[in-house]
Amino acid sequence: MAEIEGIYTIWLREMKRFFRYRSRIVTSIVTPLLWLIIFGTGLGAAVRFGGVPGGYKAFIYPGIIGQTVLFTSIFSGVSVIIDRQYGFLKEILVAPISRESMVVGKALGISTASMIQAAILLALSFIVGITMSPQCFIVSMLIALIISMGLGGLGLVIAAFTDSMEGFNLIMSFIVLPIFLLSGALFPITGLPAWLQGAVYINPLTYAVDALRFTILRRSVLPLEVNLLVITIFAVIAVLIAAFLFNRKEQNLM
Repeated sequence: MAEIEGIYTIWLREMKRFFRYRSRIVTSIVTPLLWLIIFGTGLGAAVRFGGVPGGYKAFIYPGIIGQTVLFTSIFSGVSVIIDRQYGFLKEILVAPISRESMVVGKALGISTASMIQAAILLALSFIVGITMSPQCFIVSMLIALIISMGLGGLGLVIAAFTDSMEGFNLIMSFIVLPIFLLSGALFPITGLPAWLQGAVYINPLTYAVDALRFTILRRSVLPLEVNLLVITIFAVIAVLIAAFLFNRKEQNLM
């Protein structure tokens, strides 16, 4: 029971922090809309993209949702560094809960924030001419939950090795953009050179974007079951590794 209460407490703190910074919520919604409107319209006018109702903007729409989840989930790992600098992390580490519960609570908080932003974007699907059914919305939210847990765990793994905001931001520059650009969010992943396909298929976000694209547009490269299996395995492994690292580095973190 104490473990559940600990998970809930950490999750609740993440939610309060999320809603406290309203500018962060606005920015995280406006930025993907700008991608859809400016990038989608500009490149869509130059590239003929048949076979998808709504054209290129509709094609990248699932990828933009994946981008929002990616940025929110991984950058939320910054909060661990802030907690460490202000001493809050030390208080958590001496609390009578396991490191696994601490990481799960943190990852759930990150996932919930990502899902809120994904839900807002899903509700704005009419912008790209897509009708969002209740079933499509629920499945898309499930996909967002799973991949955000994994990406949140990845952000925590990186934060476990980083002592400063500067170091974290430097690492993120070499991780976040490649993950996004190699996810198939902006272009089809079929017909790519072999070396590029290899990079695409080891990217967990690829499977989340493909799953979202199937759910929203009924177009995908892999079956939905395969995509869900891959991102679920990734989420479990990422959270377990984060818990292991926080357990190993307990003395350093304190």
